[in-house]
Amino acid sequence: MNLRNQRRMAAKVLNVGENKVKISPDSLDEVSQAITRDDIRHFINNGIITAAPEKGNSKARHALYAEQKKKGRHRGHGSRTGSKKARTQGKRSWIQKVRALRDELKNMKNSKTLGKISYRKLYRQVAGNMFHSRRHLREHIERQK
Repeated sequence: MNLRNQRRMAAKVLNVGENKVKISPDSLDEVSQAITRDDIRHFINNGIITAAPEKGNSKARHALYAEQKKKGRHRGHGSRTGSKKARTQGKRSWIQKVRALRDELKNMKNSKTLGKISYRKLYRQVAGNMFHSRRHLREHIERQK
């Protein structure tokens, strides 16, 4: 018994795909006699033809993954796209470095480790990108003494 046309019409009426149309196995003979959309609507109203419920996608795994990423996981070399400069802007890293170095200089000046003149000279050198890090700055000062 070929129900291809009935299934096609039911899919159009129900506004779903043909594979989503479910026909009651008890009433296959009745449905095979249907030749108009009105007949199909009659079977739909009686519950003989139904549409399968929509399947949803579980968000549980995605939520778990997002939580892990929040903690800093899944950010290794294999997951990275884009260059180093694309991931952290060059200017942003420069700002972080300069602020850290100026903070270090300020602390040294306040703790009387540096004089005004040497502070000002080192401040200008920080602006000129002479030091890589706080440690490099401290090592340079130690060598100067």
